[in-house]
Amino acid sequence: MAAPLKVLVVCLGNICRSPMGEAVLKDVAAKRGLDIEVDSAGTAAYHAGEDPDERTVATCKKHKVPISHSARKVTQADFTHFTHILAADESNLRGLQSVKPKNATAEIRLWGSYLDNKPVPDPYYGGIRGFEDVYDQCIALSNAFLDDVVGTSTTA
Repeated sequence: MAAPLKVLVVCLGNICRSPMGEAVLKDVAAKRGLDIEVDSAGTAAYHAGEDPDERTVATCKKHKVPISHSARKVTQADFTHFTHILAADESNLRGLQSVKPKNATAEIRLWGSYLDNKPVPDPYYGGIRGFEDVYDQCIALSNAFLDDVVGTSTTA
């Protein structure tokens, strides 16, 4: 790979899906021996400065995935700093496309496009099961993304 991999995972408020996606992608990459930069952000600033939702944190801790993040909104600089910007769903993908600057260099895609084209559903208004489902999906999407971008994992 020519340039270091720098990935931004994006959802709406940056307290549920994207911080979990950030934590899971970092963990999956580390287990593959990959040193990549991963961050997350929201297309809205509703929760800027807040910690991830307690259910996101509990789900990550249950699966022994380290998580540490402070919510933030996507910035113009993100479009040139990151190599890949992964949107949780079509609505956030459209939001990213609408604010993308002309000098953007990041590849902006639906995260699910690396696997099954399914959105990562927002678990905010549901129970813990929704967060578990998002966790499982983040594992699958992280592996599919890394398989596509870096190459198939040799570790089982």
